[in-house]
Amino acid sequence: MVVGDSKVGVFTDFVNEHERRLRESLIARLGGVEGREAAAEALIYGWEHWDRISAMENPVGYLYKVGLSRGRSALSRHRPVFDAVETSRIPEVEPRLPEALAALSERQRTVVLLVHCFQWTQSEVGDLLGLSKTTVQNHLERGMGRLRRVIGGGG
Repeated sequence: MVVGDSKVGVFTDFVNEHERRLRESLIARLGGVEGREAAAEALIYGWEHWDRISAMENPVGYLYKVGLSRGRSALSRHRPVFDAVETSRIPEVEPRLPEALAALSERQRTVVLLVHCFQWTQSEVGDLLGLSKTTVQNHLERGMGRLRRVIGGGG
């Protein structure tokens, strides 16, 4: 059990090391705003229960599940929403991409975004989602194929 300022330091180190990946994974699953909010809520939960969570084998995976459970109510109300593409700033990105991503299945969207947007390896995605590398590859191929069809780049 960590007490006082050492708890703050240990938790701060944990956040500095893992917050970005936790946020990216929840954005990929839930959408921009909802994913960022779910990551923040998961980290708050993590702080409140740090004594227990810090002893876990995979505290980041646990907080990912906490974030998912907090963000699922938003998904039950609507499809995930992704930030609009600023074509003046990044003209090489298709403006219809956010809407096309939202139309993918949850798993396909999560895999496509984590691999192509956030530069995760397929093994890292598999570890997070509890999937084999082959299953991740299948979701990636199907998701990319559907994006190509929806956006009009062939199939």
